[in-house]
Amino acid sequence: MKRCLELAQKGINHVAPNPMVGSVIVYNNKIIGEGFHQKFGESHAEVNAIKSVKDKSLLSKSTLYVNLEPCAHTGKTPPCCELISSYNIPKVFIGSIDLNSKVDGKGIAHLKQHGTDVKSGILKKESDWLNRRFFTYHQKKRPYVILKWAETKDGFIDKNRKNGEKGVNWISHPNTKIVSHNWRAQEASILVGRKTVEIDNPSLTTREVEGENPVRIVLDPNLSLSNKYHIFNDEAKTLIFNYNKNENQNTNEFIKISKNNPINDILSKLYQFELNSVIIEGGASTIQHFIDESAWDEARVIEGNIKFQEGIISPKLNRKKHSSLELNTDTIKTYYND
Repeated sequence: MKRCLELAQKGINHVAPNPMVGSVIVYNNKIIGEGFHQKFGESHAEVNAIKSVKDKSLLSKSTLYVNLEPCAHTGKTPPCCELISSYNIPKVFIGSIDLNSKVDGKGIAHLKQHGTDVKSGILKKESDWLNRRFFTYHQKKRPYVILKWAETKDGFIDKNRKNGEKGVNWISHPNTKIVSHNWRAQEASILVGRKTVEIDNPSLTTREVEGENPVRIVLDPNLSLSNKYHIFNDEAKTLIFNYNKNENQNTNEFIKISKNNPINDILSKLYQFELNSVIIEGGASTIQHFIDESAWDEARVIEGNIKFQEGIISPKLNRKKHSSLELNTDTIKTYYND
């Protein structure tokens, strides 16, 4: 099962909104086949693992391991549980139960009905954690929310802006940008507020790493932003959440949200767009709104090796530090909203 999780991880930048899944086939205590879900819309892990077995006659005497319950419905691919039973694979070990309503035990039921010995919950904690975006999406009907910002050693997220000053006041080490862009490549969408667009003019793409650009989201309640900013170019799709209108303009889509409970409405609409994760990159006020609503799951705080002395105070989590990592001259602190 550990090998299944290693294989599954390889699909992190390519399979959303599907889960990351790896599969291993064992005969006489030796791995004779393995595979993982490589790209959304393509073959699932179990299919690739079975295909990799050279001598198919061994399958009826083998054990299949998979970190997520085999699917039981026809979507972009046929049901994996039917493929497994068609080869009479006698034993299947599963990490997590698939909480998608189209599966949720149906895959296991099919296998048992066809004489397969099934055991689930193998490394369940690790399997659940790997697909936390997928499970949050199906359990809470919203994307997995990651907060991300950089702050100085003295707790500031930005300098005070004077006389309409624009541009990024860099806090983190230049090489840390590669890590940040890799995070973007791992998530379905990325969100910023209006002020961040006006001041920093970000592109919100994965230009520093290999990987698809996330769907870009900007909160512009009164539609005060002009189309001159990078976020409105055609490098990626952009959703503009506002109080006024619904409208499509090429790669830009305007989406009207409620004034009464905008955070929940935003997350609900992202669920409808089948975006199972969102990384929120700023600014301080936007991030704090999500914190105050407890509408977040994970926070990644990059502490740079500089001080501003004064400026805009960083968001306040009121959570104990969960883990930290030293990178370049920076410290990355990760918190979870348990």
